[in-house]
Order: sequence, then structure tokens, then C-alpha cells
Amino acid sequence: MKKKWIVVALLIGVALPVMGQKKEEERVEEAGKVVKEILNVPDGIPQNVLDKADCVVVLPSVKKFALGVGGSYGRGVMTCRSGQDFKGKWGTPTMMALEGGSFGLQLGGEATDFVLLLMTSRSASSILSSKVKLGGDASAAAGPVGRTASAETDVALKAEILTYSRARGAFAGVSLEGSTLRPDNDANKHLYGKEIPAKEIVKEGTVPAPPSAETLIATLDKSSPENKSSRN
Repeated sequence: MKKKWIVVALLIGVALPVMGQKKEEERVEEAGKVVKEILNVPDGIPQNVLDKADCVVVLPSVKKFALGVGGSYGRGVMTCRSGQDFKGKWGTPTMMALEGGSFGLQLGGEATDFVLLLMTSRSASSILSSKVKLGGDASAAAGPVGRTASAETDVALKAEILTYSRARGAFAGVSLEGSTLRPDNDANKHLYGKEIPAKEIVKEGTVPAPPSAETLIATLDKSSPENKSSRN
């Protein structure tokens, strides 16, 4: 009987990491689909805004029932332009978690996709290192929409993070002030099979991008191959 339970424990010990990795891979794949769909609609993120972003955070299919799960409202991925100055191609993603705030009340009964653009190297570096409060530790604002929309507004010029949501087919800027964004280290461990800080994944390129990130990275490389920001 004792041997039986040892075998069961060993099987569980092998199965759980595999299940955890598969779950995170699916999350990364879904993030890629969300980005591809949003960048292919006319009233999406303005091109001149995307071209000035250092990083993109995508939290796919956030649902209302997630409000009571460990205080976490949404989980997803963050990918940045490679290099210490965020000037290279889009790189290996790190897993992220969005928590707190009142945005959960906006979800209704539908799944909502959230997209955040990090517009400065300071905001990107801060989030890679620790938990950041939107509107507190880093200025945040609802992002402008429409491919031809002018981004030359006080809000877009000053905000370090621009935030968007998509629910029921409607894409719009949304305020996420009061929420916190942080690296999801447990999810990174599941995805990459070892403990590795988000900063190492993004800025030091210590691990290759998983196959599940192919759509996400390829879409961003095609849509915005060059960082045109001048305020880093």
C-alpha cells in the first residue's frame, strides 16, 4: 500500500508541472490572438501610439468570477522590445498579474481583454522589478483609439501607461487607475520550467521565447518593427 501511494505521489509530482506549463502556454497563445485581432481592426490602437510603446501587456479573457480568486483580477503576458534601451525587436514574454482596483465592476457577465501599453522605459523597468500601482507609482490613462486618432494630447504625452479593454466586440480606452501590475513569478516558473526573474527574461534575454509566443511576437514585429519614442 505504501508503495502505491509513493507511485501516486510521483505521478502527481510529474503531472502538476506539466499541467501548469500547458495552462501558461495557452494563456500566451490567447494573448497573441487578442493582439492580432485588435491590431487588425480600424478602430484599434493608433499606429503612432503603438510605435512609441516600449512594452505591451495583454490580459486575455478576464472574467467576472475571477474577482474572488486570490484577489487577482487578471493574468496575462508582457512582451517588450529587446535590449537595455527597448529599441530592438519584440522579445521573450514574461507572465504578469493585474490586481485590485475597481475595474472588475466594468466586466459585467462577459469576458474582457485588457491591453496596456508601457510608454516609458521607467514604467517598464519598474514593473519588471516589482508591483506598480497604476496612477500612483506610474501615471496611467485610458488610451486613444482609431488608427488615425491623434496621440498628441496632454494625456497621451504625459501618461506612462495607456490602458484599453475589449468586451462584446467593443474596443476602447479604459481607466485602470488604482489597480496594480506585477510580475507573475509562479506562472513564469511554470512556463519556463525554472525560477527566473521577469527582468532577466525581458532585459537580459536569458531564455528563448516559447513556441506559444510566436503569434504575439510576430504580430508586433510586423505591426511595429521600430521604437519611435523620443522620451526614453
